[in-house]
Order: sequence, then structure tokens, then C-alpha cells
Amino acid sequence: MGKPAVIALRAVLVVLLAGSLFVQGVMVPLLAIDMNALEPEYAQLRTPVLVILVLGIVTAQVVLVCVWRLLTMVRRGTVFSTGAFRYVHLVIGAFVTAACLVFALGAVLAPGEAVAPGVVLLLGGVGVAVLGVALVVLVLRMLLAQAVARDVEAARMRAELEEVI
Repeated sequence: MGKPAVIALRAVLVVLLAGSLFVQGVMVPLLAIDMNALEPEYAQLRTPVLVILVLGIVTAQVVLVCVWRLLTMVRRGTVFSTGAFRYVHLVIGAFVTAACLVFALGAVLAPGEAVAPGVVLLLGGVGVAVLGVALVVLVLRMLLAQAVARDVEAARMRAELEEVI
């Protein structure tokens, strides 16, 4: 990965992390204030929706930080090592957690008439899509494992060749 691409991706990560911190620190409290005006029959939705929203933002922040760490490993040329697995596992876990949070939001909103049934169905579709992303990252993890194994094997063969020479 070239230096300009790493710099561009880091810039995007900084903007996304700053945006998520803004949403977490400013927009969520404003949403909480707006949700105080809900009709009494929907007031019980306030806390679960806000908790799910904050936890969803945290999962996105975990992914952003892990991608930053992986980019650092790419820059150093150490991404094809066992140390990268820790960050890839965190990314997979964050996506699975995010999918569970989307499903939980759908479950919270499903009873009653707070939202239309189609919205709950859409949330189910979004949850499945997020699980799909987790599966894609899992496949990429398997490719990383193969690359690390080949790198270790190549290092072993180089060492044997040096002994022979």
C-alpha cells in the first residue's frame, strides 16, 4: 500500500472518529432531550434506543481504531504477522456486536406502533447486511492466516538455504 493511500485513509479515519465523537457527545444528548417529548406510551423506548445508539457508535469507534492500528502495521511492513490477528478479531467482534445491536433495536421498536412494521423489517435487513460484513472480514482473516503461514514457511526455507550455502 502506497504512502499516499495510507495518508488518505488515515485522514478519513480521523474525520470519521471526530464525527463519531461529535455524535456521541453532542447529538446523542440532544436526541435524549428531544425524546423527552415523546408521548407517554413511547417513553419506555427512550433508554433502550439511546443505549443501543451509544453502543453502536462505540462499535464503529473500535473498528476505526483497529483499522488505524492495522495501517500502522502496513506502514512498518509487519501486517503479515500474528499480531495483526488481534485487531482483525476485534473488527469481527465489533461487526457481530453491531449486528446484534441492530437486531436489538428492531426488537425494541417492534411492539406497539412506535414505528411501522416495514421499519422493523428494514432493521432486520440491515442486521443481516452487517453480519455479512463480519463474514467478509472473517474470509479476509483466513487469507491473512494463509499469508502469515506462507511468510513463516518462506523464512524457514531461507534459513535452511543460508545454512546450505
